[in-house]
Amino acid sequence: MDYFSTMQKSNMCVIIACASIANLGTILPDVGKSLESAKNIYDVLDRKPQIDVYSKAGDKFDDVQGEIEFKDICFRYPTRPENAVLRGIDFKVEKGKTVALVGASGCGKSTSVQLIERFYDPTSGQILLDGHDLRDLNIQFLRNQIGMVGQEPVLFAETVMENIKRGIPEGINVTNEQIYEICKMANAHDFISALPEGYNTPVGDRGSQMSGGQKQRIAIARALIRNPKVLLLDEATSALDSESEKIVQDALDKASHGRTTIVIAHRLSTIQDASQICVIMRKSC
Repeated sequence: MDYFSTMQKSNMCVIIACASIANLGTILPDVGKSLESAKNIYDVLDRKPQIDVYSKAGDKFDDVQGEIEFKDICFRYPTRPENAVLRGIDFKVEKGKTVALVGASGCGKSTSVQLIERFYDPTSGQILLDGHDLRDLNIQFLRNQIGMVGQEPVLFAETVMENIKRGIPEGINVTNEQIYEICKMANAHDFISALPEGYNTPVGDRGSQMSGGQKQRIAIARALIRNPKVLLLDEATSALDSESEKIVQDALDKASHGRTTIVIAHRLSTIQDASQICVIMRKSC
């Protein structure tokens, strides 16, 4: 009896051990992927960016006018150093004027806007704000002078009011009445007021509860709430239907009044009132 009991226990141990090993074999690939993912996460956390958005260093100055100047700008992305995206770009946007950047896809129009925002630094040349090199300015101060409206606005899963308030610079207090006035300028106040909960209506994940034109007007209000000296518009109406485009374009025209504005667009209706049109052409190196 003891012999059969011992044999049965041994068989059960072997069976359980084999099943465990078989199960382990199925999860080993996932373990490898998990380790690789963890390594990538720590690589990102340990990375020291060349442009530190939290840095307190850099110059600040009063009475920002918003004049932008590109001086012999050349740029290559760090991941593609063999390809020049911009080469020898020179233009100047005077205070309060609107300049349109046009050209074929991939010629560097959006890259030019990213350089103004200092997501990257030019490989050579200078970009000046009121005669100050952007690289010498405090990056938070610089970005507080800029309002950006892109082709696909990014809205958070919050209320309309909370999304607009995300554009307010740190340390600045803005009243609800001021927000209402900004929304009127952005042609957004009427449709927001008609929503079930008004300004407290959730916009949904990535603005899924709003139409394209509504999202764009909320994005315009968010850009204007900081009273930027420089307004950047990157094909802000290209994804809209004709009716929504007209409403949003009217809002953009109001928003750009009195501000230095750089517009990227392909449609003539968007750039026909620009003070100057700059054509960017691709050049091989």
